[in-house]
Amino acid sequence: MSMQDAATGVALWRQVADGIERGIAEGRFPAGEKLPGETEIAETYRVNRHTVRRALATLAERGLVRAERGSGTYVETRRLAYPLRSRTRFSEIVGAGGREPHGQLIDASEEVATRELARELALKTGAPLIRIESLRLADRTPICVSTTWLSAERFPGAGSVFAGARSMTKLLAHYGIRDYRRGSTRISAAIADASDAARLDLALGRPVLVVDSTDVDPAGKPLVTKRSRFAAERVEFLVENS
Repeated sequence: MSMQDAATGVALWRQVADGIERGIAEGRFPAGEKLPGETEIAETYRVNRHTVRRALATLAERGLVRAERGSGTYVETRRLAYPLRSRTRFSEIVGAGGREPHGQLIDASEEVATRELARELALKTGAPLIRIESLRLADRTPICVSTTWLSAERFPGAGSVFAGARSMTKLLAHYGIRDYRRGSTRISAAIADASDAARLDLALGRPVLVVDSTDVDPAGKPLVTKRSRFAAERVEFLVENS
């Protein structure tokens, strides 16, 4: 069992990892620069060097730092620049940044449309929907958790299709939709709940950027509506006019 700070209930190595990640996000540890040594980090956080090593190993697994033998540990990456445009594709954005995109199905279920979801999807309240929970990563770093709703009548078996395709673009292509665009986007901020924090590998209380969006076909008919929660420390949104 991990040693924990009795006051917070958070494992000490996680506190160190979160502190360093915040320092990277805030620019105190710029990309390419060497981090302080293990002894200095241990003194800063008042922990032992074994705890520091575990924290650094976790950050290395997520692709945020790299260890160079005989030299030290260096900051590996910057925040992911994430353009919000009329055609926003996670795989293309991550790939353009030189990182490998991944998608994972968390859960797929059926439910009925609330008044709000029905309005977004141009359906009747109570219409059958498929709800897809998914996790998206850049390399091995979790970037966002998304909840997506689609019409069950128009996209039968969408959950199973996504499990194989692991991409919303490929899912829509499976149903003959080769092109779509962003119909609306709303951005807000929130604190990650316990479930999202665990999936995004964040400490409780860390911020997320919430993006509510609806994608439409070329004729303007709604296809999917979703709520995505991005780890605020790992992305920066770029709002583009076209």
